[in-house]
Order: sequence, then structure tokens, then C-alpha cells
Amino acid sequence: MTNAVNPRSTSLGDEAARTLANATKTVPQMSTITPRWLVHLMSWVPVEAGIYRVNKVVHPESVNIQCDNYDESPLEETFVDYETEPREYRLKAVQTILDIHTRISDLYSSPHNQTAQQLRLTIEAVKEHQENELINSPEYGLLTNVAPAQRISTLGGPPTPDDMDALIAKVWKQPAFFVTHPEAVAAFGRECTRRGVPPPTVSMFGSQFLTWRGLPIVPSDKVPVVDGRSKVLLMRTGEARQGVVGLFQPGVSGEQGPGLSVRFMQIDRSAIASYLVSLYCSLAVLTDDALAVLDDVEVDRFHDYSPQYR
Repeated sequence: MTNAVNPRSTSLGDEAARTLANATKTVPQMSTITPRWLVHLMSWVPVEAGIYRVNKVVHPESVNIQCDNYDESPLEETFVDYETEPREYRLKAVQTILDIHTRISDLYSSPHNQTAQQLRLTIEAVKEHQENELINSPEYGLLTNVAPAQRISTLGGPPTPDDMDALIAKVWKQPAFFVTHPEAVAAFGRECTRRGVPPPTVSMFGSQFLTWRGLPIVPSDKVPVVDGRSKVLLMRTGEARQGVVGLFQPGVSGEQGPGLSVRFMQIDRSAIASYLVSLYCSLAVLTDDALAVLDDVEVDRFHDYSPQYR
């Protein structure tokens, strides 16, 4: 017997044709990756031995200065005193171990190298955790280190232009930028539009940011939102301005970026290759008036964005 031929078939079908075709493949896409604007906009300071000591003046208001005395009587003498036990910030490690079977990396690394992609995605996750720590760490995070006098509470409702001006009044010496959750950015934009004062935008890093009084409002999904309420931060940055600075250790073994290290550890008896991924960082607020926070702003009363401490 001979095989019957489908009389309706006049050409090669799609399914059969695809068996000879190569699909164009993307690298793995991971939805939790964000732009991490805070990390890009902060001023970073290299430290030695993982320690950063912030020396401060004791009672700066007591430093007495007088103008020339025309009756030639002795001028007042003064001196500047320092804290005897200044605060020291120690770098903290964000670490994980990546495991990948050598069979996977040997057999399935075309067109994309499996080891390289596994390391890329792991590094992205570590950097996301870093930004979360910079905001929420109970030891050195921005929200933890706001001085009590630099906290502002709202009477309820979305962030308003008046609220943002109140933050500027707290950080009036060369403020750099606001940081808040994307939902709070949207809530502020709606409130400004409702009042007839839509905020202008500025272009940075190829993206558009809302601004207020010329200061960018930087979104970060690491700012917590609980029961439809969030916070807005305003900061001054840089050592020269006595602001907020990020800390990192340069020259670490296996350095892949500022404070970022990737080191091969071993291949065990099960043919699992292990890589240690480490990121050493911290943050310091040099003076109290370098940072202020607006608490309890309403972003969306119909949703609950419970924070995930990653």
C-alpha cells in the first residue's frame, strides 16, 4: 500500500516548516528589575577597612565670632569642640551563592551563555536588595535615620504642594531630590492637576521625572506602602554639602562594580559549580538637616500595597 496524500495540501505547512527554523531568543527577562534611580543619584564615597567615621562638632552654636572692636579692647576667644565618641558606619554585605550544574553550562550555552545569564540575573537581584536596604535597613536605612525634628506628618490625603514645600523648608540647604513610591508620585501629580498647578518634568537618564520647585521626584518601589499610605523623602547629597552619602569598599577581590564581587567557589562531587556574589554597602547621614520625611501620605485608598522586605 502507498501512503495517501491529502488532496487539500498544496504546500508545506507552518508546523512542519518550523522544524527547520531557528527562533530568535531573548535573554531571560525578570520583572522585578527596576531602574534603581536612588542608587544612581546618590553620592558614593569609598571607605577603607569597611569603616566610615562621622566626626561632628559639639554645640556649634557656642562658637562665638565678633566684628572688629574699634576701642581696641581684646576680642572674644573661641574654639570648636568635637564629639569624643563619633558614630562609625560599617559596611554590610548583601550576599548569595549561585549554584549551576556544569552539564547545564556545558550543553545549553548557545546562543546565550547559561553561567553569564545566571550571574547577571543574580547580580540584578542583589542590587535590588541593596536599594531596599538603603531605604529600609533598621540599622542604616534612610527611613531609620531621619531625625525626629525632620519628620512631618500630614492630616490625611495625598501629598500636596504644601507638603513638599514643608519638606524643602526642612532640607533647605541645597536639597537634591525627593524619593517616594511610584503610587505616591502619581497621587501627587493628580493633586497638583486638581489644584491647577501641574508639576513640570525634567529629563534624566533618558527618562522623564515629575519635579517640584525644580527638584526631581524619584520613584522607588522600595519605599513601603501600608494600608494605602506611604512616605516621601527629601535629601541633600554629598560630603562637601554635609549631606547623605552611600558607602562602598573599592578593590574587593573579584570586583565587578563598586563594592560588587563575584568569586568562583568550587565544583562539588555532584558537578555543581558555586559562585559567591557579594555587595558591600552602607549609608551615612552626615547632618540631621540633610534628610527629612513626610509620613502617612495617602496614595490609593482602594488598594493595599504591603511592602516586601527583600
